[in-house]
Amino acid sequence: MEHTLESCAKAKMAIRDTLDIVGGKWKLVLITVLRSGKKGFNELSREAGISPRILSKELHELEMNGLVSRNVRNTKPITVQYELTEYSQTLEEVLGAMERWGYHHRQKIIMGG
Repeated sequence: MEHTLESCAKAKMAIRDTLDIVGGKWKLVLITVLRSGKKGFNELSREAGISPRILSKELHELEMNGLVSRNVRNTKPITVQYELTEYSQTLEEVLGAMERWGYHHRQKIIMGG
């Protein structure tokens, strides 16, 4: 595929847009943890190994971008559960590719070459 200046600029913008939404240290980790089902706030914090303050910020951003939904349950005490939205499924191909690459990269590094 030939890369023109225009197609490179569009590709760069698309990558930047993607990283704006799922970039950083925690967003993809949280999405991966939520792939196994609904989680409460404390459960997410524990499983992802993330502080509550950072978790709150990251969840808010994921929710704002339509990838995670927040469900307040009328229990005593009130509980909040988070789960992936249907829209988050659009990241499956990206996550699968990153998982495969990470696995192969780790093997390459472990094997020393």
